Amino acid sequence: MARLNRTFLLANRKILGELVVSYDDSLPERVIQFGEGNFLRGFIDWMIQQLNNKGLFNGRVVAVQPTPHGKVVPKINAQDGLYTLVLQGISQREVIDQSEIISSISRGINPYTDWHEVLKVAENPNIQFVFSNTTEAGISYVKEAYDGSQAPLSFPGKLTAFLHHRYEVMNGDPSSGLIVIPCELVENNGDLLKEIVLTIAQDWSLPSGFMDWVNRYNQFCNTLVYRIVTGYPKDNIEEFQNKLGYEDALLTVGEPYHLFVIQAGDDVAEQLPFHQVGLNVQWGDVKPFRDIKVRILNGAHTMMCPVAYLAGCDTVRQAMQDRHIHHFILQGIYEEILPVLKTDKEQTKAFADSVIERFSNPFTKHYLLDIALNSVNKFKTRLLPTLLDWQQTKRQIPKRIAFSLAALIAFYRPRYSEGSVFGGRRGAQKYPIRDNGDIVIYFRDQWQRVDNGELTIRQMVDHILLNTTLWEENLAEIPSLSQLVAVYLQDIVEHGMTSALRRVIVKETSGQ
Repeated sequence: MARLNRTFLLANRKILGELVVSYDDSLPERVIQFGEGNFLRGFIDWMIQQLNNKGLFNGRVVAVQPTPHGKVVPKINAQDGLYTLVLQGISQREVIDQSEIISSISRGINPYTDWHEVLKVAENPNIQFVFSNTTEAGISYVKEAYDGSQAPLSFPGKLTAFLHHRYEVMNGDPSSGLIVIPCELVENNGDLLKEIVLTIAQDWSLPSGFMDWVNRYNQFCNTLVYRIVTGYPKDNIEEFQNKLGYEDALLTVGEPYHLFVIQAGDDVAEQLPFHQVGLNVQWGDVKPFRDIKVRILNGAHTMMCPVAYLAGCDTVRQAMQDRHIHHFILQGIYEEILPVLKTDKEQTKAFADSVIERFSNPFTKHYLLDIALNSVNKFKTRLLPTLLDWQQTKRQIPKRIAFSLAALIAFYRPRYSEGSVFGGRRGAQKYPIRDNGDIVIYFRDQWQRVDNGELTIRQMVDHILLNTTLWEENLAEIPSLSQLVAVYLQDIVEHGMTSALRRVIVKETSGQ
């Protein structure tokens, strides 16, 4: 079976049909991208492709390897920047399963062996945009030296060196400034990246004129990105290859849903007219969209996870196929999370509807135990704000969120230890409790005191809720919360998760 590359594409363009919407390897390089992984190829580079398909951007991307041990750049260059993106999922109640050959990447560069090639890109007047996705840890300050002949290790260091070289070559021309659009999942990522670049410039004693040029003529945009990109389908690659008719070492799989919020002016929107090709790109303040995403999508994940797992489910889709858990999640989202969100109601409802569709994606295996990582902090950041809003505005306790807190405490009940790892049990099956070691030991100690008869479940719940180290505030002071969580937890312990959940659903449905 032949491998996807320029020769294969040109020789088989008629056979490939709808897989190739547009291909023009003469388009100029207009974007430098720090990162070449699955997400950027399934998100940013796909978006650039959609613009190129309609003749609205007419430019390509230079992808820079972010770490010394990357393995993607050789594959990019071997395939002439070409790769296949497969989008699978549910959108507006329709099953989507579509493939497209993406040609928006011109080449990849390993900066640790070819740093001079990265600097040559900085000299290109056609370059206008910088995109990045180097993991959340990538946008962090690292003090490091730079001699000009080798790439800095950190992404902000590389960007600082890149910008400084461009500033010098173009004599500080205001028109040479770039639009920097980081895609790392860090709050205020653009502002933070700019701050780090300026700090590094001071470390390296770069001229004040350069820092003035960075401040005045380069835009650093705060963003929010979302799309699940699962990447290379190694478990069923033969199925994909047989369907496509060729081998693709960069084959990338993702969901149809996407959201890109860019905090920038109209000038940037005009240069990147994503909205003109029907993409879900929003221009403006990131915070409302971040609140919607964290409260609804992430909140629902955290609400579902311990309940569904202890009820016998392993994946999000399995949970959504269970009518009791499905009902529980619908109630939690539409009757508890949405009513207290201070965001656009129509936009919020549309996002909630998309979340339900995505949870039911038949092509994605999203494992609950993966979502369960660091669940205490996730509850604090994703669900606690909703609970507190209910208390402050309605003087009530949102009962599904309270039940999920009880389920979380049950999930964190250690039943075995293997070395330094503690875990629980679901029937005869073991599962690891993956959280900060101090948190796991704290829950172990609380449950041991219950098992030894030193505490009742209600007393243990009181102790857990008043622990300000866990929650950053005393939750035991919230009227009725300890009592309700303890009642739910007692029911889970005595009768099992499925039985306890059914009683909650029945009570809530009947309006009690």
